[in-house]
Amino acid sequence: MNKPLLAVLSSVALAALGATPAVAAPHTAPHSTPHTTAPHTARPAAVTVDFAGTVSLSNCSGSVIRFRNSADTDPALVLTNGHCLETGFPQPGEVITGQSSSRTFGLLNSAGTKVATLRANQVVYSTMTDTDVTIYRTTTTYAAIKSNYGISPLTVQDTHPTAGTTIKVVSGYWKRIYSCAIDGFVYRLQEGDWTWKDSVRYTSACNTIGGTSGSPVIDTATGKVVAVNNTGNEDGERCTENNPCEVDENGNVTVRQGINYAEETYIIPACFTTGNKLNLSASGCTLPKP
Repeated sequence: MNKPLLAVLSSVALAALGATPAVAAPHTAPHSTPHTTAPHTARPAAVTVDFAGTVSLSNCSGSVIRFRNSADTDPALVLTNGHCLETGFPQPGEVITGQSSSRTFGLLNSAGTKVATLRANQVVYSTMTDTDVTIYRTTTTYAAIKSNYGISPLTVQDTHPTAGTTIKVVSGYWKRIYSCAIDGFVYRLQEGDWTWKDSVRYTSACNTIGGTSGSPVIDTATGKVVAVNNTGNEDGERCTENNPCEVDENGNVTVRQGINYAEETYIIPACFTTGNKLNLSASGCTLPKP
């Protein structure tokens, strides 16, 4: 996983002393799923992608999100990773819903300045099975956030992202934006005891680090969230923690040191109904169930 801050303090200290930071390695291994990889054809940005609507957590990044059918009067939701959950990593096969929470989030404006503190009252959904997401319900509404701070939520795209799409990974924790493209999709991404399905693989320019976990991955043409940043292979190890490996339909394993990944979010909107309420039995909802 893209670890929380404490796990990367040593590397930051080295950088401050003038050490050259590690960069993502070029693709030297053959693609395990060539049919999912498209040429990297950059599209001109149609929207401005900045920090507005992103949040900083105590150890991760996140964003205030809405769905196409969300109402301005609905309680605002915050999206981050499952492994950013304050009570610890969900176990393989574990799905958490309706858990009480009082976690706080620093709401950022377009310049990356904290303008407010949002508070959760519930972990609506959290898992590290098939995907790596936590969704919090806050104590305020989209309308109140807009009225008080002039900030709108980010909309989650409800269709599968496309290889070659130009993206930005926006870290509210580090107040840093990474720019690259979707290189392709991974049938299964395995890291330690966890396995994620149909993950997004970045091109090497998005060399995300610890603390970027939970950052929204934004399509620069639409401004919509297409994935949530979650991990990368740091040391070239095979399928260990912080060193995920790609597994194709035939069980072939590919390791790409320095390459980073995200989990798609298009499956989330179908699981939320009127009032931003979670309904895992809703038609079209494929999120893992408890």
